[in-house]
Amino acid sequence: MAPEQGSTRADGARDAPPAPGGALPTWVAAGLTFLSSGAVLVLEIVGLRLIAPYVGVTVQTSTAVIGFALAAIAAGAWFGGATADRTDPRRLLAPLLLAGGALIIAVLPLVRFTGELLSGADAGGVLLLAAVAVVVPAALLSAVPPMVVKLQLASLDETGSVVGRLSGIGTLGGIAATFATGFVLVAILPSSVILVATGGITVATGLAVALLLRRGSGGRPVPAGLLVLAVAGGGLAAVAPTPCEAETAYHCARVVADPANDSGRVLLLDTLRHSYVDLEDPTHLEFQYVRAIAAVTDAVFPPGEPLSALHVGGGGLTLPRYLAEVRPGTESLVVEVDPGVVAMDREQLALQTSAELRVRVADGRVGLAEEQVGERDLVVGDAFGGLSVPWQLTTREALELVDRALADDGVYAVNLIDHPPLSFVRAELATMRAVFDHVLLLARAPVLAGEAGGNLVAVASQQPLPAEEIAAALTARDLAWRVAEGAELDRFTGDAAVLTDNFAPVDQLLNPYG
Repeated sequence: MAPEQGSTRADGARDAPPAPGGALPTWVAAGLTFLSSGAVLVLEIVGLRLIAPYVGVTVQTSTAVIGFALAAIAAGAWFGGATADRTDPRRLLAPLLLAGGALIIAVLPLVRFTGELLSGADAGGVLLLAAVAVVVPAALLSAVPPMVVKLQLASLDETGSVVGRLSGIGTLGGIAATFATGFVLVAILPSSVILVATGGITVATGLAVALLLRRGSGGRPVPAGLLVLAVAGGGLAAVAPTPCEAETAYHCARVVADPANDSGRVLLLDTLRHSYVDLEDPTHLEFQYVRAIAAVTDAVFPPGEPLSALHVGGGGLTLPRYLAEVRPGTESLVVEVDPGVVAMDREQLALQTSAELRVRVADGRVGLAEEQVGERDLVVGDAFGGLSVPWQLTTREALELVDRALADDGVYAVNLIDHPPLSFVRAELATMRAVFDHVLLLARAPVLAGEAGGNLVAVASQQPLPAEEIAAALTARDLAWRVAEGAELDRFTGDAAVLTDNFAPVDQLLNPYG
């Protein structure tokens, strides 16, 4: 005879086939569902931060991590439910938790070793690192909730309440993990610590479940290989290469000395050299785009005249220090979104703030919105990185806030980064020209010809800009840069669309891989 799959009661309803070892205690079932769901969300959030130093934080990066996490959750839930119908779930719960926790720990060295081997931050690298970061441990842990549901079902009449209750508990676990990680853990702990702790808690829970279930008929000895994997993952995490000296709220950051200059320091954020600071000579401007912006100030404003300047994006605060030195009395406000970068500036780059050089930790768009009308002689935009662009600073609405903050004859100078076909720069120029009456583009000739990429500086004002004087100032600063205006700028910009808050696909326009 075939085995009985459930009995029919007098009222016609069928009981669900009982699990061989019976249901788990209610609090255990809830705890396992909450923990496994929460661990997956921790992995998803921290996984994005883990791969950012190698491929940047773009919409593609976020999409890859979220997409792979959702795929892993779907595959794990499907596998877990199907397996629970064929095998006693009590035999698999502990191994799944142990394996999932061990692999969460192992993700850290796997991503870092893989990231070190990538030849470039192309789409393939993004997808590879995202998959390494989340897929396998998320799938294993997502198989736990349907197995718990199977154990708790004693009657088909209870299906709705059992599935609904445990689904709700799993969702609450994901919500709690999301808020705790995003608002608390990331702010106080490195990603490595968060991952190892999450994996360790999951492994410990797996061991506890194994001991609990061994008291019944469905338990199994703990697979020694999974414990070895957890220990090995922790050991590899300790020795894995890391590009970070410090993990800030937004970046993997470090400061390195310039071997050619004893007082030179370079601030690296993720994979890029963001700022160069000479600790002894604030007039030393190493990066060409910084010299280009300084050339604009040379040409537009009388020598030595103090300015009222707003700097959107701080980095190492190279330009604010320069202005303070060559234009005594200049009042600069730097709006920097990352408090960790500001801390590194103070601790390692000798930043000393004062009434004339202030730093405010805030998003650049928020800082612009809170500026007084018509008070700034100069607004400098230096918040764009080679792998990611804060889109909210690129739009017509954002530039209208810049214009509102400037005096009638004020100037906006912004550092832009792109590579052929330079779609982002063209769109940003179109947007600037929709707000300002006069716009110039400063760049090397190959960049203006569309043959090369890198840094460009766009300059905008409601008053005419001295293009010839700016060109002469660029030459005086030993820059082989040209000034594009008029018909040349028309041809360069072409039919690029104006960016708005409603439509600003900067990650798709930007080509950081050229």
